[in-house]
Amino acid sequence: MQSVFSGPVFVVRDNIDTDQIIPAQYLTLVPTIPAEYEKLGSYALCGLPDSLYPTRFVNEGQLDSTYSIVVAGRNFGCGSSREHAPIALGSAGCRVVLAESFARIFFRNCLATGELYPCDLSERLCESVKTGDVITVDLDQGTVTLAATGKVHRLKPLGEVRPVVDAGGIFNYARKAGLIPMPARA
Repeated sequence: MQSVFSGPVFVVRDNIDTDQIIPAQYLTLVPTIPAEYEKLGSYALCGLPDSLYPTRFVNEGQLDSTYSIVVAGRNFGCGSSREHAPIALGSAGCRVVLAESFARIFFRNCLATGELYPCDLSERLCESVKTGDVITVDLDQGTVTLAATGKVHRLKPLGEVRPVVDAGGIFNYARKAGLIPMPARA
């Protein structure tokens, strides 16, 4: 499994809720249908107010984001429980969200879906970087390195979370671990 992720970041602040990550009108899209999964990505973070976030996570008319990493403040993913939130981010090409803290339900939905790694930061990073800055996240080393300065920040260990996301979600993990049977093949 991939353990190092590099690229430009999209930076948000505190209390980004699931309505901002994927507004309710897009919850009719069914992630198990490939075309609708792709479309979900085009709406990721479109609920953010333009006045605070003039740069869009996914440009108009695009399905994917140029930002593979999101940097957030406290309480990322608060609000309603929707698996669509991490799925939309993953569909857009995001693989890692770095935050000071996560709403518990969003964190659990990251595990359930296996779409992205929810990484807790040891310190506030959303005020030290800006959208477009390039960073490298090394899950094995537990580090975040800023490309422009070389400054290294620490991640809290993912522990038992990592193998679940590596497997592609809780059900895939349970199947691989022999906890539930593999689906029958036709």
